[in-house]
Amino acid sequence: MTTLEEGKLMWTPSAAFRDGSQIAQFMRWLADERGLAFADYASLWQWSVTEIEAFWDAVRAYFDLRFDSPPQAVLARREMPGARWFEGATLNYVQQVFRHGGTGAARRRAAVRFAGEAQPLAELSWEELERQVAALAHALRGMGVGRGDRVAGYLPNIPATLVAFLATASLGAIWSGCAPDMGQVAVADRFRQIEPKVLVAVDGYRYGGKAFDRTPVLADLLAALPSLEHVVLVPQLGIAPNLPAGVRLHAWQDVLAHTVPLAVEPVPFDHPLWIVYSSGTTGSPKPIVHGHGGVVIEQLKLMAFHNNLGTDDVFHWYSSSGWIMWNAQVAGLLLGTTIAIYDGNPAWPDAGVLWRFVEQAGVTAFGAGAAFFTGGMKAGIRPAQVADLSRLRMLGATGSPLPAEAYDWIYREVREDIWLAPMSGGTDFAGSFVAGCPLLPVYSGEMQCRCLGAKVEAFDEHGKALIDEVGELVCTEPMPSMPLYLWGDRDGQRYRDSYFDVYPGVWRHGDWIKITARGGAIIYGRSDATINRHGIRMGTSELYRVVEELPQVLDSLVVDLEYLGRESYMPLFVVLREGMALDDALRDTLRARIREALSARHVPNEILQVPAVPRTLSGKKMEVPVKKLLLGHPEDKIANRDAMANPDCLAWYFAYARTYLAARGAQA
Repeated sequence: MTTLEEGKLMWTPSAAFRDGSQIAQFMRWLADERGLAFADYASLWQWSVTEIEAFWDAVRAYFDLRFDSPPQAVLARREMPGARWFEGATLNYVQQVFRHGGTGAARRRAAVRFAGEAQPLAELSWEELERQVAALAHALRGMGVGRGDRVAGYLPNIPATLVAFLATASLGAIWSGCAPDMGQVAVADRFRQIEPKVLVAVDGYRYGGKAFDRTPVLADLLAALPSLEHVVLVPQLGIAPNLPAGVRLHAWQDVLAHTVPLAVEPVPFDHPLWIVYSSGTTGSPKPIVHGHGGVVIEQLKLMAFHNNLGTDDVFHWYSSSGWIMWNAQVAGLLLGTTIAIYDGNPAWPDAGVLWRFVEQAGVTAFGAGAAFFTGGMKAGIRPAQVADLSRLRMLGATGSPLPAEAYDWIYREVREDIWLAPMSGGTDFAGSFVAGCPLLPVYSGEMQCRCLGAKVEAFDEHGKALIDEVGELVCTEPMPSMPLYLWGDRDGQRYRDSYFDVYPGVWRHGDWIKITARGGAIIYGRSDATINRHGIRMGTSELYRVVEELPQVLDSLVVDLEYLGRESYMPLFVVLREGMALDDALRDTLRARIREALSARHVPNEILQVPAVPRTLSGKKMEVPVKKLLLGHPEDKIANRDAMANPDCLAWYFAYARTYLAARGAQA
């Protein structure tokens, strides 16, 4: 495999594709209804981030976002933090979902298609989804759940999770979910902060052909959460849990047995909708609170204009229920789009399982973490030969940077006329900063645009905006979906320290980004895990591209350790194919490739073979914890093992760090 240069033209939209897109329709509406004409996306974006009140009010009007009571103003305070959007307006996320249910035959249209390792393809109609949501909401109301109460979910990506979220939100209660592959400590660390009244949970789950009993974890979790009064059990394995005294158990089939109309509670625009969490690799996870109105209006904009979804689409984004992309997947319902969910291992029984699901579910827009696509590329999967992908018109990726080589693989092995639209945003604001645009061409390694309403810049250390240079990803204007607050952060200090500590009044996201001269964007990884060698700054993703294209290398991780007054030290850790060993010849090959593709500055000081790269449950490489370990932080403080996909691999790094730190101490 040869390295593909960033910036190669891969795809250009046809005139029919451009003109039929949701964003083109919005531009025509702006001309007809608001007298605003824009020659291209760049001018539309500039207006959206300059006249932000006019833009977000236009989004509200275009989607006919219905308020039970009107707002006093679009934006009361244009500042960060502290912006107040659509004050006085009331609405409910669930109201926006079920306005698409229709009447008559339309109510029998599929709202959700779903499958899993032990679940053949099935679907829920809009009518049945609404019936289940109404029944569960009625049962929750009987348990004493009302506005502001917290309902937690310990659930995989199954329809019950969606029903539980919508039922909770319909009451004005607050939803918070964790996936059942997370351990008791990680879940308790999250839910203990928010004191839920009700827990909706499974007895276990299936993954990779194996069944995982979670009832012991569930019992420990309940004991750790004294606020819990009720548990709703969703059976997956048929195992009865042992509950502590004082907690009432309700069977899923019983809470769905009621036949009642759906009663949706109007709430203020900034009323809490859900609580999501930072990655939690170190310290206490940040409980991030987002509001009904902010999420609705951001996700309508993102899903329609940047993912080009409509009522005729079927949208699948492969995700754990504990990742913010689950929330983004659900947001397809806000547009009346059919969503397709899959519960299971994307590589079991083979690496073609998701591609076959795409065919079977009739998916038109499919997204996954970047690692799914790079993994398929390295495994030699040929998706177009695995499944009929003729209905698929859009591919999305997120979670980590998608390398240029993966663009080439997608256009070669999926379809040459596919619209590839990677995006990057975050749990922190439940949206995207950079994403796709059906009006623009696709260039390898590059996201097409900065999102409408997102005043994203690449800042240098002095707060100067850069073009065609790597800088800190910042957002200089408020967006409606930015957090209301962090739960329990009474004075707002933790919130300010998390996002506004470097550039006062400007959101600092923690990624390295380059804004290209043509308006696209390239993400280079987390800014706190960057490589800074001899004053030359580079994101780790660039080095991974070079290293991991070697067939011998399955995975890699690099950290740059800087010390005051001494030269930095940068080790490279590599996972090799089974049966292979890291010898001098392979080390020389790696160094030569890095020197050639990047620079001599970025050749690592040492290359070491490791059994695995530590990763979070969402698949992100844990560069910062390894960096902290090698800087001398205590082993028990650098990572939350229950928030890791492979905690056993830490033993190798602990042993290496002890040796490394002892040698460094001897040299000091």
